[in-house]
Amino acid sequence: MFSSRLPAALEPNDFTRILQAKKAAGAKILDLTQSNPTHAGFSYDFLQRDGICTRIRGRYEPSAQGMQSAREAIGRYYLENGHGRIAGDDLFLTASTSEAYSFLLKLLTEPGDEVLLPAPSYPLFDFLANLESVTPVRYALQLEESGHWRIDFKSLEMMISSLTRAIVVVSPNNPTGSYMTAEELSLLNQLCTTHEIALIVDEVFLDYIKSGSLKKTFSAISNNDALTFTLSGFSKILALPQAKLSWIHVGGPEPIKEGAKHRLEFIADTYLSVSSMIQQATAPLLGVQQDIQQQILARIEVNERALKSWTDLEHCPDTCHREGGWYAILELPGEITDEECCLELLEQHSLIVHPGFFYDFAENNRIVISLICPEKEFGQGLAILQGYLDSRSPK
Repeated sequence: MFSSRLPAALEPNDFTRILQAKKAAGAKILDLTQSNPTHAGFSYDFLQRDGICTRIRGRYEPSAQGMQSAREAIGRYYLENGHGRIAGDDLFLTASTSEAYSFLLKLLTEPGDEVLLPAPSYPLFDFLANLESVTPVRYALQLEESGHWRIDFKSLEMMISSLTRAIVVVSPNNPTGSYMTAEELSLLNQLCTTHEIALIVDEVFLDYIKSGSLKKTFSAISNNDALTFTLSGFSKILALPQAKLSWIHVGGPEPIKEGAKHRLEFIADTYLSVSSMIQQATAPLLGVQQDIQQQILARIEVNERALKSWTDLEHCPDTCHREGGWYAILELPGEITDEECCLELLEQHSLIVHPGFFYDFAENNRIVISLICPEKEFGQGLAILQGYLDSRSPK
């Protein structure tokens, strides 16, 4: 009766069953994977400023691409952040980045086609592809001796087939925190042009570059060498997942770019999913982005210092060089696997960390934690993790 696009089994896994039982018993859960900034103790007083709510009008203004005023404000965001000038006509507003992916898969694929996704990376991508009857195919990110993650182009080229319709890049990637380099973009353009496939660049964490980094980040919005779709939105830029505003920027050689825009407009016009009210408030909201971003960057810096101090201890995992984003990867010592670590921490200590297999790590000894947890909770979580690792170390 039900669609094969859905998972055959929807029963909770061991982790979820333990968590549900803990919550039902009233246990206090310490979540070291906190990804919802509205639950992380940040101040949102900036939302009360004059000029934000006063922009909201009691009039519905449907537009397939989104209101011109909102698209122009997004264009100013890129310009003022040093990423270059874009035309508002090249932007399409969506209610979420997930919806943006669904629009692009509708635009680019037929059922049974393939889209290439990075591994490790966010597990939601597989579900988004499957719901559009598209096959997700993973290409590898390689951990270099320097500790930085880069695209393994041998793996990527091997994965390209006659069914491939797009390559997805996340910059900076979640959870590795690695930004796409200019050299990588050049090679991606060559592959996309040669094989006539599109490039999708997810930049939701673009603004969260590591404190003190000398790295110059860039946005793919200026890329015109291949058909390129750049995604971002308020969920991370303003730490407002409840605002439900994201966007697609379309770039590339003019003939194919215009063809993509015409078809994308048809898809967007069919759904008209973005609230007029959030579009009306887009300009003033983007005007106060620093109010929340400075808080988050300061939190990340404090927690990363605590993590660096902690990982200098005897039984602690080694960390990779995060370039951006708000996650950290820890390498478990000895023979401890990510799955047993996560299950035992949850069952014995009511502590949540994510196993690396959630993100398709090739290794089974990686765990992932969030750097936006409140500092006190972060320190408590590290102490619990340290005690657990001490108890598992050879005597």
